[in-house]
Amino acid sequence: MATYIIGDLHGCFEEFQLLLKQANFDPSQDELWLTGDLVARGDDSFSCLRYVKLLGDKATVVLGNHDLHLLATLQGIKSVKPKDKVDGIFQAKDRDDLQNWLRNRPLVAQHPIHKFILVHAGISPEWDLETTFHCAKEVEAILQSENYIELLSQMYANTPDRWDNHLQGIERWRYTLNVFTRMRFCYADNRLDFDCKLPAEDAPTELKPWFELENPLFKTQSIIFGHWASLIGYETPKNIYALDTGCVWGNHLTMLRWEDKQIFTQKRLKLD
Repeated sequence: MATYIIGDLHGCFEEFQLLLKQANFDPSQDELWLTGDLVARGDDSFSCLRYVKLLGDKATVVLGNHDLHLLATLQGIKSVKPKDKVDGIFQAKDRDDLQNWLRNRPLVAQHPIHKFILVHAGISPEWDLETTFHCAKEVEAILQSENYIELLSQMYANTPDRWDNHLQGIERWRYTLNVFTRMRFCYADNRLDFDCKLPAEDAPTELKPWFELENPLFKTQSIIFGHWASLIGYETPKNIYALDTGCVWGNHLTMLRWEDKQIFTQKRLKLD
């Protein structure tokens, strides 16, 4: 049995299937872990979503910002952007099943044997492992409840940008969502930045990638994430794995086999 971890799919279904074939992925024996953002911008978000759902407990996927945005558009909270190419999901007969499956995915997951942590964007530089999972479970409980629409309608903001144990309600939940699904850079005082999307080496000097801030968790724990395609070529610490390599933007899809750390890649097949 092998454990495969794959970066953001973004609807690149053909490349996804070729990558699985290249690694001889066997769903009867192997596990597949995915960094989120299954949907949006690629040619076939619907097939990505349905395929991963049909893998059942052989697949573990964490929620990304585009997955959450899809949930918001399905509820009419936000308008659908044509460039997201998600019409197939809206027209699907099993649309409700897909939606309910998606909102029941976690924000963070830890492998029971290998102990690596999987997130979409990152972990707050102010959280230890216990706080990370506690905050995730708070928000996951709401997403999986009848109150999820209210949460989705209030998640679109950049504040608060700093953790405080006394945060309550939507401010606490929004900070948690932004950390797990949107974060890239932080200031030296651990405040989150949402404006800079430059490659890490080109960022202003006052900003650092979240994983380079002082947090013992970042040095002792293997953390795997996606979300940040412009990290291609950037040297992360040896226990920090950035797997979004921008397939949907014309680059390639990346998958890691955990047991021997072999990397598999599949180039984008076509550009619009």
